Amino acid sequence: MRLRFAPQGILQWLATLGCLLLLMVGIMSSFLALIRMPGSSYTGPLQKLSAAESHSTARLAGHVRALAQDIGPRNIWTTGSMADSVRYIHDELAALGYQVEAQEVPSVKGMVVNLEIGIPGRKLASEIVVVGAHYDTVPDCPGANDNASGLAVLLELARLLADCEPQRTIRLVAFANEEAPFFATKSMGSRVYAMQARMRQEKITAMLSLETMGYYSDERESQFYPFPLSYFYPDQANFIAFVSNIKSRRLVRRAISAFRRHGHFPSEGLAAPVCIRGASWSDHQSFWAEGYPAIMVTDTAFYRYAAYHTPYDTPEKLDYERLARVVSGLAATIQELASTNQENMKRIENGVR
Repeated sequence: MRLRFAPQGILQWLATLGCLLLLMVGIMSSFLALIRMPGSSYTGPLQKLSAAESHSTARLAGHVRALAQDIGPRNIWTTGSMADSVRYIHDELAALGYQVEAQEVPSVKGMVVNLEIGIPGRKLASEIVVVGAHYDTVPDCPGANDNASGLAVLLELARLLADCEPQRTIRLVAFANEEAPFFATKSMGSRVYAMQARMRQEKITAMLSLETMGYYSDERESQFYPFPLSYFYPDQANFIAFVSNIKSRRLVRRAISAFRRHGHFPSEGLAAPVCIRGASWSDHQSFWAEGYPAIMVTDTAFYRYAAYHTPYDTPEKLDYERLARVVSGLAATIQELASTNQENMKRIENGVR
């Protein structure tokens, strides 16, 4: 019997095909590593609101109405509204017993300010967890969801965390000038803040950007995604999302793991490649630029909310009961991020539940 060997061209073709298959498997494995998060998203009917969550519901709605309805569009072209917003935020935080610090942010139409409060850490005070939300809007937009919802969450977190005794320092910051024409420039309020933190060599271990958080729907096909994420995530807009870049993937895993253990609300997470549209569109980008780990907590904005950046972004469109559930989970998440359980953090980062 005479053996027949495949021609050289066929062998080369098979070798190339094998390499391509291995490459595809490698790419898919890497992608799945970015979307797989510790723990499991909450499923089933939502639990009845606790008394504390019912109280948060009313407070969140009140904050959003005050900013989006009573004050209205807030940006450097509406200087009166910006001043009213600053006064409102300052007074709400001061009423909780905090000392409110103002950080000046140069702007093309004069000075605006970031407003900051701090909860000192006990054991690792030099390590800092920053939680921030911007209070400005695009022109002619009341900004109920973008971003009075995020600012309302910040104010409610300030109330819920007022008596906590964290191991790391917690800072809550209301940022100016997140929207265009400042976005992704060194004139963003959050970029000014992050640059000064870097100049002071501050050790920010985590930053959470609260961005466009109040719209939810149980309707099928109410949630959209850029390709190919729709194959891996639900089509109902009934969850809160935790989003990082690849460098901050350890932080997003820690945060969503804590949220899923403490909260009772659906959640999805992603360590996003830079090509994913919208993944960097908030104040967390400023902290990435300075080398700090940072994530965005969001309802995904324009991927589910038709009134995004329009005059129709008004308070009645938001779901304050669901937002209160998010706040409850976030308060516990932030306290865990400010704890010192390093062994537990490493287990989460490595995918051990």
